[in-house]
Amino acid sequence: MSALEEMVRPSLARIVAPGHGYAPDRDEYWGSGFFIAPGWLLTCAHVVGKGGAAVWRTEGAVGVTWQGGTTTGDVVLAKPRPDTADEAGGRWNFPDIALVRVHGAEDARCVWLSDRAPSIPAPISLHGWSRTTGTLGMRHGVGEARALDARALLLTGSLPVEGVSGGPVVDLRYGAVIAMNKGVGRHEGAAAPITALHELYDLRGGGILHTVMREHDLHHLARFTAPGTEPAWTRTQARMRAPGATGLAPALRVHLYGHFAHLPPPDGPGEVIDLVHQVKSRVVQEDYRSPIVHDPRTWREGAGLLHGLRGLGERGGRPELDLDAVLLYAAKVARQTARDHPADVDRERLRTLARWIGEQATLYAHPAIREDIDALLDGLTATSPPRPAPPVQAREVSPRAGADVLVDIGEPVYGERYPLSVRLLYDGRDVTPVYSNDLGVRRHELRQCLKEPLAEALRLGDHGVHLATVEAFLPRALFDEPLDEWQLTSDGTEDDELDEQALPLGLRRPVLIRDRRRNSRPPSPEWRRRWKGVARGPLPGIPLRGEATAHGHPPGALREGKYAVLGRLSAADDGCVPVFCGPVGSGAGLEGMAAALTAGHPLVLWRRDCHDHEECSAFHRQATALLGLANRAEELHHHVRQLRLRLWDSETARAEGLTGRIAVMCDPPDRPPRGTETIQPPLPAGPDT
Repeated sequence: MSALEEMVRPSLARIVAPGHGYAPDRDEYWGSGFFIAPGWLLTCAHVVGKGGAAVWRTEGAVGVTWQGGTTTGDVVLAKPRPDTADEAGGRWNFPDIALVRVHGAEDARCVWLSDRAPSIPAPISLHGWSRTTGTLGMRHGVGEARALDARALLLTGSLPVEGVSGGPVVDLRYGAVIAMNKGVGRHEGAAAPITALHELYDLRGGGILHTVMREHDLHHLARFTAPGTEPAWTRTQARMRAPGATGLAPALRVHLYGHFAHLPPPDGPGEVIDLVHQVKSRVVQEDYRSPIVHDPRTWREGAGLLHGLRGLGERGGRPELDLDAVLLYAAKVARQTARDHPADVDRERLRTLARWIGEQATLYAHPAIREDIDALLDGLTATSPPRPAPPVQAREVSPRAGADVLVDIGEPVYGERYPLSVRLLYDGRDVTPVYSNDLGVRRHELRQCLKEPLAEALRLGDHGVHLATVEAFLPRALFDEPLDEWQLTSDGTEDDELDEQALPLGLRRPVLIRDRRRNSRPPSPEWRRRWKGVARGPLPGIPLRGEATAHGHPPGALREGKYAVLGRLSAADDGCVPVFCGPVGSGAGLEGMAAALTAGHPLVLWRRDCHDHEECSAFHRQATALLGLANRAEELHHHVRQLRLRLWDSETARAEGLTGRIAVMCDPPDRPPRGTETIQPPLPAGPDT
């Protein structure tokens, strides 16, 4: 038996029907699972789903047998989570993950979970219980992780067989669990990466999962530091290291993560990513740019993005560069925790962490990085509250404030399908992909397709007090899509219960429509001039179309020709904002919008819902008041949000005479163009319809 197999076996469990225990000759065996913290078991949702609807509603509905005995457990978090077995329809989509609280398993041995997404190719071993031969027994196979396909890790070599679903997949290079067996196709196995735990955070499981990961890291630290020679993952990982290897050793890592476990968790992925960016920019080189698309939820995952870091330029040969990075990151975590969470942090634990970081920096860090670390830790080791951190000379990189989210929808391909992508914009210039679909989806599928990647991007972009803006680059025919009304979560909140995560996008954050066609070219002089006008203010309104004026939109009015519209909008003052009391994705509205864009207007307001012409004058008065309150472009988004909130409340809207669903195009030319690359479908023929 290999050293890693010896470590995995005690953590493996059989998932069975309650009360049936081993059941080698019966059908009550459901699948495999493994302990990730004392009393906490991870498995596939489809494994516990074999118990039917009772699993999701009844305590003790899952039987668990492992080295320590037989007991029962409760499914605490799962995705997907059908109400009945029939609703699953025999198909369990990714992430196919379930977290089970196991009664009486507080002494269970646990696996070591990787602190980052799997890298490929990677030699792996897969583990679980199998009944392929007719007799239930442990299965251990070796193979390779060959590809990441959407949310799946694809495996070759030894493939998952019946019964091993829910068992761990171990990266043999590092001795860490990187995935969970899910199923098998004709030629490849499929596993759910361990980062699928992030999807459970979004089921209001953040507090639970932070508790689980805290207990995971403290469990491994306790086993490593316990007297005697009891098997421990950390010692096994240390023996796997090549002789003379440098960098972050397993012993240092388990101590660091044990310290992190006692800190309040980060507010969100944006907080972790911001610190990682600062560290990379400082340690590698000051102008280093590396936007991150991972979705870290814990302090340990931030360190995971840094260990193994290699430098650029003249410092590229220093193998201990990742130690500099991890120790500097740890110091920034300690300082930020003291500053932002003073009421939640244990002062003695924080002092212990600061002293430990200082000791390791003295032993291992580059002198210049050690100076930065000392400055960050200044005051944290004292018994009194820490002083504000002094500036770390000019070398220190100012923190990033978060990111904005770019939604890019291309012109339709294959007749009806819109290719799309979601990206993050850091510092107004660094763009990182989060999701793309080159084959495209039909218009009515846009919301469902973008729901999860957009929610993920917003989680990454929100940081501290920064609330990410959504900038949507759209074909003009899609300008009336109700992006501001999209709700990205469905978390069981009652309809009358306010919750920031469940609010429609436009009721919480700016949602800006931008013209994809215009952004594919360098900004025109008219566009630049008019942006200066709206940035300076004031913002008088002007009708987008001559027949739809502030006095109303009478039926049968003579339609203004497109060149007449262009001439009138071109002659308007630079700060004027075209207003239209109707949709702009087709017909006269689309013609008027094209003229406004040609004339260089960066701001346009319109009402995207259909209505009676009697309401037109009321909408124009409403728009005029809105523009007057805003006065300049920078203030517009705040007042648009306030108006949307009042419009969303039907009683308030009726009492105040408000009407319509307001849409905003805000398309500044002074930011880097990001619609320049053409989204094209793959070369083969289009998908089946």
